[in-house]
Amino acid sequence: MGVRLIALDIDGTLLDSRWKLPERNRSAICEAARRGIEVAPVAQDLGCPLTMIVNNGGMIRASSGETRLRHLLPAAVARKVLRMGMKWSAGAAVIFDRPRANQLMLERLDADDSIRFAYYSRNLEFIGLAQPLESCLTEDPLQVMYSGTVAEMQEAEELLAVSSLSERFRLAATKYSARDFAMLDVLPPGCTKGAALAEWALR
Repeated sequence: MGVRLIALDIDGTLLDSRWKLPERNRSAICEAARRGIEVAPVAQDLGCPLTMIVNNGGMIRASSGETRLRHLLPAAVARKVLRMGMKWSAGAAVIFDRPRANQLMLERLDADDSIRFAYYSRNLEFIGLAQPLESCLTEDPLQVMYSGTVAEMQEAEELLAVSSLSERFRLAATKYSARDFAMLDVLPPGCTKGAALAEWALR
């Protein structure tokens, strides 16, 4: 049987050490797509049809914008997580499967926030504001996300991991110790990139 699906990571795999996409990699991926092979990087628009695994495996989306598979966090669980994490509300976000506007909801967008504002300012078309943040939970989200210093996110992770709700979500932490920055994703149970890839391959 011939190859039907190629799954690629982005950082350190598809991109070079300067986070640039080498032309050789781009050409190889587009040639695979031309041959009818489905290409699934974690998230990158390469100018050819792609299937993207995003939100730590919470959603699979075509580069055309079509959602092909998703796992949602119940709004009631997300609401309780936000209440438990009020100490870190400055770095809290709720992420939805929406066409464009209001995909990422924040309580505030602070231009003086050197940690997060640079990223958010490049993605304003996808960002909405809600005060309090939990008021945005009019539907089930893909995830709740916290960001802050490594110590802050370690504390948040420890608190959530021992909570009575811990069986109703999965935690995924990403830490950049050199920059003292970390992100904590609160996802549906069992939600990983690997699980999403396995489910998509089976389908």
